Amino acid sequence: MASPPNVLLILADDMGFSDIGCYGSEIETPHIDRLAAGGVRFSQFYNTARCSPSRASLLTGLHPHQTGIGILTKDDRPHGYPGSLNDRCITVAEILADAGYATSLVGKWHLASNIRQPNDAWPTRRGFDHFYGTLAGSCSYFQPASLTRGERNVEAEATEKSDYYYTDAISQEACTFVREKSQLKQPFFMYVAYTAPHWPLQAREEDIAKYRGRYDEGWDVLRERRMQRLRESGLLADAVQECERDPEEPAWEDAAHKAWEARRMEVYAAQIHRMDQGIGDILATLEATGQLENTLVFFMSDNGACAEVLPLDGSAEAFKKRRPDLDRLKPRNGHGLQVGNEPTIVPGPEDTYASYGRAWANLSNTPFRLYKRWTHEGGISTPLIVHWPAGDLVNGAIVRDPFQLTDVLPTILEATQVPYPENDNVREIPPGEGCSILPALRGQQASDHALYWEHTGNAAVRRGHWKLVREYPRPWELYDMDTDRAETTDLAAQNPDIVGELVAQWQAWADRVGVVPWDDVLAGYRADGKNEDEAAG
Repeated sequence: MASPPNVLLILADDMGFSDIGCYGSEIETPHIDRLAAGGVRFSQFYNTARCSPSRASLLTGLHPHQTGIGILTKDDRPHGYPGSLNDRCITVAEILADAGYATSLVGKWHLASNIRQPNDAWPTRRGFDHFYGTLAGSCSYFQPASLTRGERNVEAEATEKSDYYYTDAISQEACTFVREKSQLKQPFFMYVAYTAPHWPLQAREEDIAKYRGRYDEGWDVLRERRMQRLRESGLLADAVQECERDPEEPAWEDAAHKAWEARRMEVYAAQIHRMDQGIGDILATLEATGQLENTLVFFMSDNGACAEVLPLDGSAEAFKKRRPDLDRLKPRNGHGLQVGNEPTIVPGPEDTYASYGRAWANLSNTPFRLYKRWTHEGGISTPLIVHWPAGDLVNGAIVRDPFQLTDVLPTILEATQVPYPENDNVREIPPGEGCSILPALRGQQASDHALYWEHTGNAAVRRGHWKLVREYPRPWELYDMDTDRAETTDLAAQNPDIVGELVAQWQAWADRVGVVPWDDVLAGYRADGKNEDEAAG
């Protein structure tokens, strides 16, 4: 009997559709590209539009609303979601641990509302024997808040090392885990959850230097080049009209502070580049220990590119009050922390806390519309690469069938031949929502199933070539994904019957999985004297 495969889930954070080399980018990602060349790429794979919901869906095979995490990790009861993994779902780590797998999470968790005291929503209580990473969301790359080993805070590990960088630490910890489990000859499941390239824009200077000058031509020229590479690669054989710049952003020739703008994207590229180098180290360790051939590797992103501008609520001081982790940061250069997207703040070093803005996020999402938090393609369509040399995959192929995060868990269970449990001797487990993509990876007919989304009122349903999508509080729009993946021509007015069918289908799904109407969440916040921005996290 063949040995059960190891499983390696690699997740990037806030990375857009075209941000890696094998998806059209100018950013050099040779190790991720190697996975694509020896594996399978997907042109229509979907996440859930936001960080925590995507992670919940990925690990449980359920829609995020079923897991207790509909927005982020704030406890919004009684008018919203609890913001923590509930006890009515089971993670892939729990399932595989029960089947004899060693399990590890290295990197970002972001699935618990309480990150101060160990509780049932911590990774160590949800199937992960080994955990090194951060319990919270975004954080400094040089001094990550909520850094934890097992259930013990180890933030001092970062501050005590002069050369600490979180992306490198994640990669190094993953390599150590592979070496240890290889010696024990025990199959393993490892979830490597990078925070790159999520803001803040912080990178090693040698990585930034590699991209110096690369963005001086600006977002318009670079978008056209990415588009051309995407067409040449075959990834956009699904018809896409010429992509246009976000109408809210200026042409590059009209942009102010061009050198500063280029620097922002240089740092962002450096963050992805450093992540790719770490993935290369993990692959080299798998190879050196004889594990690569029979390791099922997934590479993906939790949502589309992020257009958020820092500080999120208008002033650096207000932002710092909302983010108490920033008060503890003591940059090693002795400077105070500079928060914001101002030309006077040159991002990259440890004492800066900035994001790269909407125009560069538009480049990252080439050729799609909108961004993280929306359910248009720019928010939910990101790369998926699957690599498994011993798995009889159609290596080098592109899968054009649509799939989403709920399909990852059933794929892992089919590959490992581990059944999905009906209960865990204590609780009933809801049936999984997805289907295995393994047949599609092997060149067989894929299962045809509808896909659904909802996040902060933004919503969508995909059935066959039709996609119905809504940007809250605007009306529903209808697009033909066979001819218009860039969502440029709304066909809703010409197809009222299809719109009506899909709206009813979406509403039935929303009622079944427990979507809390966004209007109800907002009403609860207003009753508490809070605004929509606070409700959305």
